[in-house]
Amino acid sequence: MKSALNAWSIKGDSDFETAIRDVKAAGFDGIEFNVDASGTHALTVDITDSELAKIATLSEKYDLPVVSISTSLWGGHMGIGSDDEIEASRTILTAQLRCAKALGAGGVLIVPGGMSDTISLKQAYDNCQKTLKALRGDIEKYKINVGVENVWNGFFTSPFDMANFVDALDCEYIGAYYDIGNTIAFSRTEDWIDILGQRIKNAHIKGFKRHSGINNGGDWVDISKSNIDWKRVRAALDTAGYTGYITGEVSKTDPDMSWSDYYRMVCGEIDDIVK
Repeated sequence: MKSALNAWSIKGDSDFETAIRDVKAAGFDGIEFNVDASGTHALTVDITDSELAKIATLSEKYDLPVVSISTSLWGGHMGIGSDDEIEASRTILTAQLRCAKALGAGGVLIVPGGMSDTISLKQAYDNCQKTLKALRGDIEKYKINVGVENVWNGFFTSPFDMANFVDALDCEYIGAYYDIGNTIAFSRTEDWIDILGQRIKNAHIKGFKRHSGINNGGDWVDISKSNIDWKRVRAALDTAGYTGYITGEVSKTDPDMSWSDYYRMVCGEIDDIVK
């Protein structure tokens, strides 16, 4: 396994070269960029091929692979299921896939959901399935892994939900983008890994410390201060046969720590777990 850092965890005013240079200097093996509405080191839906080529050149210059493409744009689009929203989903997903192909990334992250006062969980589930089946041709065209992520939107509350969702799509390129920190508040994260197994295409990591037992709240903390059992997590990943990147999606909270020290700290925390 290897370590990577998501661009949301990087100093906001860093341009692409600074972001790539600093992440490499900290010791990471890769970087994950994001398709966002705006940002100094954000990809956008309408980014040009020439802009992507410049980023690819920087990745090669610093010998730091772009390993995956996330995004902040999904919101509830996928779960609405109308023709207009399917096309909106296609716009987001194809932008991610285009960026991934241009930058040599092996996967992209998507977020199912969309529940509201007018859309039930079952309706959102069915609509997400409908949307992704409609986009299957786009996914198979690019031949890049598409991972559904478990986030705090109430869509995946059990690893069985996530596994069944992936299996129902029956597409070799659709799997799970498993966030190791997003389930510890209400479950044992290693159990999710055991059940998802080889469906896991990519993984995020962050730290969370419960106030006491499950479903009693908690706080986001540094990875090393989490009460996640990292030895069990590592063993579960090994059993699942996962050999890809573990990508930090974390926040700098100590104003007295320099950004370079922060990057090195996060890299060290991840390396302690995966290496």
